[in-house]
Amino acid sequence: MPTVPLFPLNAVVFPGVATPLHVFEDRYRALVRELLSVDRVFDRVFGVVAIREGYEVGDHGTQSVHRVGTLVQLTEVTPYEDGRFDIEVLGRERLRVLDHDASGSFLRGEVTLLPDHDEPDAQQEADRALGVFETYRALLSELRGGPVLVGDLPHDPAYLSYALASTCLLTLPQRQQLLESDSATRRLEDLRRTLVAEMRAMRAVPSLPATQVARTRWSPN
Repeated sequence: MPTVPLFPLNAVVFPGVATPLHVFEDRYRALVRELLSVDRVFDRVFGVVAIREGYEVGDHGTQSVHRVGTLVQLTEVTPYEDGRFDIEVLGRERLRVLDHDASGSFLRGEVTLLPDHDEPDAQQEADRALGVFETYRALLSELRGGPVLVGDLPHDPAYLSYALASTCLLTLPQRQQLLESDSATRRLEDLRRTLVAEMRAMRAVPSLPATQVARTRWSPN
């Protein structure tokens, strides 16, 4: 994989998940302008890596980032007269940053892609996790007084694990740990236990549901 632009965020983006971003810093405005100069939309890609230390904005900025992130594709752009952008990206594949270069206007990195491999028992675990999620969705809808987390989820074990990870109430380190896991089966097992724990909390304190609808959404494209 050639060198790609890198966008450090205080968030984890998963493959198969569409994420909106507001771009206002000069360095990331330059990143978006460079992507828009690429003719083929499919080639308008960059890496999103979660920040380990530091901040997204400000004079000090990012101090260090996690090595495992996600290759995303720029899918929607809304420009503003003052140079800001609202964009939407779609996660395509996990990546590992092998080396990075901070000498330019924004961070670039040499990366290798991390494909998901077929696992013998993954589909069984996917079916179990999907069943638990449907129970979770029904309980949350009852507590909220209307449908929430609407839409179909993928049945592919790897993409299901990413979709659930983007939905569950998790800390950034927990999300990063799931992203770094090379096993969809293990991700699904962890997420199933998380959903069960959330449902226990929701039943114990029904007036304070232990979740929030994520800003991200699953996309089958």
